[in-house]
Parts: sequence; C-alpha cells; structure tokens
Amino acid sequence: MIVETLRVFVTVAEQSHFSRAAELLNLSQPGVSMHIRNLENEFGAQLLNRSPKHVKLTEEGEILYRQAKQILALYEDAKQEIRLLHEIVTGSIHIGASFTIGEYILPRPLAEFAAAYPEVELQVMIGNTEEVTRGVRLSQLDLGLVEGEVPDQSDLQVTPYMKDEMIVVAAPEHPLSSLRRAEWSDLQDRVWVLRESGSGTRAFSDRFLQERDLSMRHSYVFNSSQGVKEAVGAGLGIALLSRWVVRKELAVGELLEIETNGAPLQRNFSLIRNKQASPTLAVDMFLQKLLQKGN
Repeated sequence: MIVETLRVFVTVAEQSHFSRAAELLNLSQPGVSMHIRNLENEFGAQLLNRSPKHVKLTEEGEILYRQAKQILALYEDAKQEIRLLHEIVTGSIHIGASFTIGEYILPRPLAEFAAAYPEVELQVMIGNTEEVTRGVRLSQLDLGLVEGEVPDQSDLQVTPYMKDEMIVVAAPEHPLSSLRRAEWSDLQDRVWVLRESGSGTRAFSDRFLQERDLSMRHSYVFNSSQGVKEAVGAGLGIALLSRWVVRKELAVGELLEIETNGAPLQRNFSLIRNKQASPTLAVDMFLQKLLQKGN
C-alpha cells in the first residue's frame, strides 16, 4: 500500500538511517530498502543519498518528504473521521452562550448536531458573557460561546469563533431616521437603550460611547437583547446591537439602521473552555461542528 511505503520513506528520512527506521517500524532492513527502491522506481529519481553511516535526502527526496508528510496527515484525518462515523456518540453537553449567540446563532448548529447525534443530551444556558465565563471556570459548563472580551484567560482556552457587526438602530419615527448618514455629533445627547453590566453588548456600547466622547441625555437598561430591541422599536431611544439581532426587523422596516462614518463596527465571538477539562467525544464532535460553522 502506497501509504505504508510513504510512511517508511518518511521514517528513513527523519532517522537518516535504514536500520534505525527498520527498528521503529518493526520491519527488516531489506524490507525497508525494498520500499525505498519501489518509490525511486515509481518517481524515476534517486530520493536518498546513501553512505555507510547515514542517508540524506536528495533534492527530489526533499520534495517528496514535504508532500508525504501532508499525505500521511490527511490519511490519519480521514481514518479518524470514518472511525467516528461508526461510533455511537453519547453522553451530555452543557453549553453556555451569551444572549446574541444563544438566541440567534446557536440554534441552527445545535439542531444539526442533534440530528446527527440523537443519543447526546444537550443542555443550553443563556446568560450574559460574565455568567457564561463563570460557568466555564467552575466546570458547570463544558464550553461557552461569548460575545464580550475575556480579560483573564489564565485558566481558559479561548478560540476565535466568528466576527460580528454592531450597528446603531432606531425606530422609523426617530429623528435620526431622516439622515442618510449620521455624524458622530448627531449621536450626542441622545436617549440610549442599553444592556445590563456584564454583557458583551453593554461592554461594546460603553467603549463605543467613551471612545467617541458621546454623552447620553438619558438611558434605559434591559437584561436581554430582545428587550432592548422591543424598547427601540417602541421609540424609547437608540441602541447599538448586533446585526444578527435585528436582521428581521430591518428587513421589514420595523427598525432602521443609522449608518455612521468610519469602518464597520466589529467585535469577535469566542469559544471558551476550561483548560483543566477533559473533553468527551461528544464535546469534541460538537466543537468540530461549531468551528466548521464559524469558519
């Protein structure tokens, strides 16, 4: 099999010695030599310079070595994926997600995973970024998906998940809705609808206002993005929300995006895990599903 022959070639190249490679592979030295000769005949090129003390890759051998390493890695990946298809993935997964992710992004990959692995019990806790992070740290959650910064990452593994765009939104009747594009000064001394402290959306909003030196005439605080959205739609004020949260309302005209100058306002969604946790097969498979969707 060509994979076995490539494995022999890579081992010889890395050990720079036929006999040491033979020992590692549990083959006879003549058997190792036969694999190398077959490869050289296949490519019509000398792949190794041989001497009594060691062997060294030729230029052609260097090319094959690089490609063979990739082929062997892909082969092992394929074996792993096929093995997993024939194993019954069971157990439970406790997932934490901040509101924007948990309510607007997570349901689809969750449903796809549940269809593929019906034996796995899925439990989802939706809270703000602070609450999800605490749950992961205390090992109450197997993994978390958060939209805010995680300042202390010493005990957490933080993996970028996807980008999110934040936009300023208002009701169609709001005075700002008549502007084609708002200057930062147009946002000065407005009434804002905000999320509660501890949420990623609130942290982003606070930073947005502070960096642009914007003051608020008044503010209202809600502990969910749904509450903020409904309040804005009712004319209570303007808000900074994820485009995911308001995409349906924007489509039907229930809310309007107030376009602003400068680059799009973006933040990162992150996947967090406790560094001390030992993931089960079910958790590993769910992580794979999430990262495929995120990328």
